[in-house]
Amino acid sequence: MRLLLKFNGLRNAAVRNADSESLLCSSSRKIGFRFIVTSCRAVLLPRFGGPQVLELRHDVTVPDLKPNEVLVRARAVSINPLDTRMRSGYGRSLFEPLLPIILGRDVSGEVAAVGASVRTLSVGQEVFGALHPTAVRGTYADYAILSEDELTVKPVSISHVEASAIPFAALTAWRALKSTARITEGQRLLVVGGGGAVGFSAIQLSVAAGCHVSTTCGSASIDRLLAAGAEQAIDYTTEDVQFAIKGQFDAVLDTIGVPETERMGINLLKRGGHYMTLQGEAASLTDRYGLAIGLPTATAILLKKQIQYRYSHGIEYWWTYMRADAEGLDEIRRLSEAGKLKIPVEKTFPITQIREAHEAKDKWRIPGKVVLELE
Repeated sequence: MRLLLKFNGLRNAAVRNADSESLLCSSSRKIGFRFIVTSCRAVLLPRFGGPQVLELRHDVTVPDLKPNEVLVRARAVSINPLDTRMRSGYGRSLFEPLLPIILGRDVSGEVAAVGASVRTLSVGQEVFGALHPTAVRGTYADYAILSEDELTVKPVSISHVEASAIPFAALTAWRALKSTARITEGQRLLVVGGGGAVGFSAIQLSVAAGCHVSTTCGSASIDRLLAAGAEQAIDYTTEDVQFAIKGQFDAVLDTIGVPETERMGINLLKRGGHYMTLQGEAASLTDRYGLAIGLPTATAILLKKQIQYRYSHGIEYWWTYMRADAEGLDEIRRLSEAGKLKIPVEKTFPITQIREAHEAKDKWRIPGKVVLELE
């Protein structure tokens, strides 16, 4: 890994060995040096396939920062379902022409450098955040690049491992609940599949907003979801969910998104309610037919469903995705700091064992959250 120092905008530079990283960082605060990384260790995806296609390289170029970007020295990055799906070819219509790419969305670490227009963060601060799902240079790297609004200060009360498990899942839930359904205190919310990271985040965010939450899950998750504030947790493997659930809801977040859960969720909504699914068809249709045909087809399918359910049930139907949201990330930080939002980490792996970590997720040997540590 090569390190480049720039002083007061001058072009002359000195190259240093990576072993000098701590010295260079400390001197930058004293004499005005700016610490820039030109290459680093990262996990590349050169082609789609199983865990064996992932390659850990030590000389991956780090691009120059744009004015609104922040360079983060990553200490922990979590593995999301999106990562393993992308590795297997999900989104290939978008990503295949861009290979090799770097997977990873979540990150927790320290600010190493900031772009010229960044105002809310400074070098040395501990931060956490998440990239947009379509980002090509992900966070499976010693140094990650995110925009200023994709990061916030990490609470001192949680570790980098704990922090890295939170933002992508929590922001996905936030967008559905706050940006789309606009939940308010006293409303009723149903989370279909509350045992996963997005579902668990949705429960905690809704409880913090003063909502009454019911959820479906496997038997192993019931106690955890009730402890998080859900008023009803139904084991979908042993109970008839529609029979067990009483009343109707203002919003349904469906993290499973199969026809059975979609039908159930829509039938349990009040008129004027919002049904939101994480399993939109845009990516799968563009992968099948290409962007030119697949994207318009997906748009037409969504519009048809929206019109259909608006007239037949009086409800709003949405495909929901994660996106950067500075307000949401700030609220996620406050709730995490207060201990009201957390995602349990089941196991950690060093970044050098990236293939083993992905294989464990593929084979469901570790159902909970997995985090990669970078030292």
